[in-house]
Amino acid sequence: MNASPAHGPTRGQVLNPAHGDTRRHILDTARPIIGGRGFSAVGLNEILGAAQVPKGSFYHYFASKEAFGEALLERYFTQYLARLDVVLGTPGLPAADRLMSYWQGWREGYVSGDIFSQCLAVKLGAEVCDLSEGMRAILQDGTGRIVDRLARCIDDGRRDGSLVLAERKGADPGTVDPGAVLAMSLYQLWLGATLLAKFTRDRRPFDDAMTTTQRLLNLGAEPRANNAAVS
Repeated sequence: MNASPAHGPTRGQVLNPAHGDTRRHILDTARPIIGGRGFSAVGLNEILGAAQVPKGSFYHYFASKEAFGEALLERYFTQYLARLDVVLGTPGLPAADRLMSYWQGWREGYVSGDIFSQCLAVKLGAEVCDLSEGMRAILQDGTGRIVDRLARCIDDGRRDGSLVLAERKGADPGTVDPGAVLAMSLYQLWLGATLLAKFTRDRRPFDDAMTTTQRLLNLGAEPRANNAAVS
């Protein structure tokens, strides 16, 4: 990553309120633009024009476009994980229903065309991982935190009886966390379905992913839960 110029903030620096508000405004303005077209295809002039921020101000908030990309992903995952915690922590619902609500929200967010429901990890993952080690590391950490939360919800379902999972043949229960393995498998399934849906421009990959998810979780028909898209 390029070194920060003397007049710009360093990573982790506490910003004053006005500075922070402008910085957040740039990031929030950029998210749907980059979410729709990708990181490399969008120039700084377009982002700053949409945000109505002078071009010369950009480097007061970000040391480089790469640093901007890192900040964009960090903010995305912070917001995503906060909303995921709300969905998976919905009171009064069995863990299985909370978990299925997450997948239902994922599907419906994409099918509706809501750009704010679409996953930056899917949009930017293949593009930026070969361009920026910093952005790749943030993607790895953020998706890992998502999978950790899904694994905890699966474990909650096993405890409250809403999920009864078949034991994996040959797995050593002392060394393999079945909840973590299943959470990763499900997350990979839905990432793949999202890519396929982009290729095919229809919802069938999501419907297939939902059917496979129900089978892996040993569930029947989809539970009647709020379809909460996590964006």
